[in-house]
Amino acid sequence: MSIEAERLAEDLVRGGRIRGTAVEQAFRAVPRHLFLPGRPLDEAYADEAVATQFVDGVATSSASQPSMVAIMLEQLGLRPGHRVLEIGAGTGWNAALMARIVGPEGSVTSVDIDEELVAQAEDNLAAAGVDGVRVVCGDGALGCPEGAPYDRIVLTVGSWDVRPEWVAQLAPHGRILLPLTVRGSQLSIAFDALDDGLLRSASVRSCAFIRLRGAGAGPDVSTPLGGDCEGWSVQMAEEAEIDVAAVRAGLAEPGPAWLVVPDPGLDAVDVWDGLGLWLALGDPAVFRLLATRDAADSRVGAALFPVRRDRATVALGGRDGFAALVTERRTPVPRPRPRPERGPDGPGPAGEGGAVSGSAVQAFGPGGRELAALLLERVADWVDAGRPHAADLAIVAAPAGAELPPGGAVVAKEHVRLSVAAAG
Repeated sequence: MSIEAERLAEDLVRGGRIRGTAVEQAFRAVPRHLFLPGRPLDEAYADEAVATQFVDGVATSSASQPSMVAIMLEQLGLRPGHRVLEIGAGTGWNAALMARIVGPEGSVTSVDIDEELVAQAEDNLAAAGVDGVRVVCGDGALGCPEGAPYDRIVLTVGSWDVRPEWVAQLAPHGRILLPLTVRGSQLSIAFDALDDGLLRSASVRSCAFIRLRGAGAGPDVSTPLGGDCEGWSVQMAEEAEIDVAAVRAGLAEPGPAWLVVPDPGLDAVDVWDGLGLWLALGDPAVFRLLATRDAADSRVGAALFPVRRDRATVALGGRDGFAALVTERRTPVPRPRPRPERGPDGPGPAGEGGAVSGSAVQAFGPGGRELAALLLERVADWVDAGRPHAADLAIVAAPAGAELPPGGAVVAKEHVRLSVAAAG
């Protein structure tokens, strides 16, 4: 055991990321720095993802953030003797942690499409003296049928769909855990395979992973606006057909803004996996607006929510414009469709004159005012519902064409359809 590994484990236990003894012992026993050779110890044990491979300046592999690794291991629910399939080998650290938990009677098979990453993971596992892990070079979209069935399947890469190959290789009553794109948000969903042929979520958490490569990569969910909107792009829901030209035109015609949630306000997590996801589940016309590089420093871009070095927000689109959440101080005007005051914790129309701070809804383009009024009402509904986030969801996956339980928002993929509803 290393002192640094001990401290990392203690921090994650204290922060509530590690809850079980098995995961805690694995973190204490498997030093992360051995899987990041050449990196300083403070970098290896920081609670940050570490990019380990780049292609054309874009990260294509990383050592995942330790707190996210802990969260997913808790979701996975490993037990001694389990047979595990991991898709996305990375540095090999996650496979080593799992091997520690399942013990000598269990096994871990890790599949990666990249020969360089496979060799790197094998070298790291050997240097750490880890047994019980087999690293295979192959397209993870196809799983690894020769080792099936698996008690647990886990993806450490983002997926757009639930592949039938993975479901077929899952043991009866097994669990598959994957970062799945749902209406523009990436959710770490632990699905249990039940006797009715459906996959039902045992837990849902927010996450952000590098996308799966190969046959299972799925469509690119981000569409550049083009034209004179360099650095601007939109992320749309699965079934959506957003008028990109209307978004582009709207950016050139920003309108007034109305105060929406002054206290406790909104942040990037709300935009992506709280309010943003809630809005997108209710209306495919909801999209995320992203600004990078110079666009993030523009007057409109600077008003969006900070996401690492970029800016982003959630917006509601229409044929003649859109309405979006913004953060910077604005001079308000009366709300287009007044709604009764909802008390100190809820939204209400901004007063006449003067500048206000906090989250606001801004109109863009000639149709933006009407859309802003509608977006304001939906934000108020989200606040009234208790500001639900990803962890408050229950998700069921059924093969495409099969029946889903009633009551949830339906999200269509190529291989499955999802029903997303409030948990409980």
